[in-house]
Amino acid sequence: MSKCESCIVKEFNSLKSLTRDELMRVSACKTGKHYKKGQVIFEEGETLNGVYCVRDGVCKLIKLSENGKDQVVKLVVKGGLLGKRSLVSEQKTNLSAVALNDMEMCFIPKREIMNDLSKNPKFTLDVLREMAEDLKGSDDALVDMAQKSVKQRMAETLLYVNDNFGTDKEGYLSIVLSREDYASIVGTATESAIRILSTFKKEGFISTSGKRIKIVDTIKLKRIE
Repeated sequence: MSKCESCIVKEFNSLKSLTRDELMRVSACKTGKHYKKGQVIFEEGETLNGVYCVRDGVCKLIKLSENGKDQVVKLVVKGGLLGKRSLVSEQKTNLSAVALNDMEMCFIPKREIMNDLSKNPKFTLDVLREMAEDLKGSDDALVDMAQKSVKQRMAETLLYVNDNFGTDKEGYLSIVLSREDYASIVGTATESAIRILSTFKKEGFISTSGKRIKIVDTIKLKRIE
């Protein structure tokens, strides 16, 4: 496990605002953790005693709805920090985190982060900015849910995955999500998500191979109404 002060991952989150001495102290007390695809990192309602920094891999943050179904709230990639809000508010987690592929994480104890929050104003501001961005993302998602069709939301989700996670050497989206995950992200039933993806395939917007999806026509996906 690399040292925090030399880890490029910190450049993607608020840890970049820590001084070298602070990073060295954090590095000395962090714990490396590995998670297999499908493994739960933490569950809704847990008390977190620190934050998780994503070194490699992707996880999904999910919320259990009243009807007992999981709602995918966000995908978190390399450089993401998990648990910031629970840390600052001292509340139990309101989301669960599940690995979408094999992941490497660093766990930083709460006492170290709270110490830095109280002594380093730049770090505190960056953490607050990240939390504000998370809130903005939630607001935008609510507006999209109310104003855009399920087809539009599905198209935007495919484009988002393509833009943020890229493709494999065969051109398929590098992150393989289940049809249930796609349904959860766009806020529809699994059967509806399957029908929409099938329609996209028939119209030549995408192609599929098992669970894998390849975007064939980006322009037409962006124009879906």
